[in-house]
Amino acid sequence: MPAVKRPSRTTIAVALLALVALTPTAAYAGGRGGNGNVGQTDAHGDSDGNGNLSSTAGVVVFDRSNNGSGSSSGAVTSSSGTWTPPACYYAPKYTPDQLQKYLEPIWNAESTGPQWDAEQRDKYVNGGEAKDFNKDKADKGYWWDSYVTKGREGDPGALKCTKSIFWVDKGAAPPADAPEAITPEILAQLAYAEIRVPSTKVDLAPAGTTKVNLPTWAWLDTAKFKPVSVTASVPLLNVSATTTAEPVSLKIDAGTPDATTYPASGVCEIAGDHIGEAYAKGKAKETPPCGVKYLRSSGGGSFKLRATITWKVHWTGTGVAAAQDLPDGTFGAEQNVVVQEIQSVNR
Repeated sequence: MPAVKRPSRTTIAVALLALVALTPTAAYAGGRGGNGNVGQTDAHGDSDGNGNLSSTAGVVVFDRSNNGSGSSSGAVTSSSGTWTPPACYYAPKYTPDQLQKYLEPIWNAESTGPQWDAEQRDKYVNGGEAKDFNKDKADKGYWWDSYVTKGREGDPGALKCTKSIFWVDKGAAPPADAPEAITPEILAQLAYAEIRVPSTKVDLAPAGTTKVNLPTWAWLDTAKFKPVSVTASVPLLNVSATTTAEPVSLKIDAGTPDATTYPASGVCEIAGDHIGEAYAKGKAKETPPCGVKYLRSSGGGSFKLRATITWKVHWTGTGVAAAQDLPDGTFGAEQNVVVQEIQSVNR
């Protein structure tokens, strides 16, 4: 007799969806903890009218009350190569009763093959790994399963979490073969993806239109560029992490190689409470501490000046004595600069 191929998670999901279509109350994918679910599979947020201050995704709760806001704010991009926060992770999802409610309709549908269904019953019911879904330990732990980070559903990294559902006692460490199991560090990385920082449109003098070979001063109102933070937590496990981003420098890209930046690197460091220096009357012949000088006109168009802020990112969390670094983040924006030739008058 040929071997029976073990169904994939996709096959199981399709089977479950078919069941739900026929019997909407047959399956329940969440768990229960306190007054809510151990592992809600959707995400929701609470808003004060200025943006979400908190949200829940699975068992992870995000507190955004100290985050950046506004229509021009955006997510930082890691400046460290291809590093990204995790696309999937393991965390508590089911109590014994909810795991039973989740799995039994799949087995009863007989769409995943009798051999696999029998193996599953042996594992969760007959004592292979648990007897009667560990109902005798219902107050001592949870069944853990994988979650996909919101917005990362199509990411190849979301396929890394392939371990089958597993039991973890309260207060015990997850198994070593589940490196993606939720920890304060993983929470910090998830919070990194939720950081929002303000736009980087700079003030210019002259504003909008400047002249060839005329130094253009650039500066930022640092009142907009205070540290921002997001806290991610799993109340069920009493663990949390706060990720903080602090602005450290502004980089000016003139939008053309025919330009000189001030300083030459184009990087303007934050000094005290300001980035660059606001232009004032009488400084026309001075070199700006932060700015650009265009060496040719933009013709009938404009140059796209790009200003990018680098944010130093670090985190603290449960059981962590000192702040830990995460890759720096960047966020930038473009603005149009018209450069005209200086007109001479012949008499």
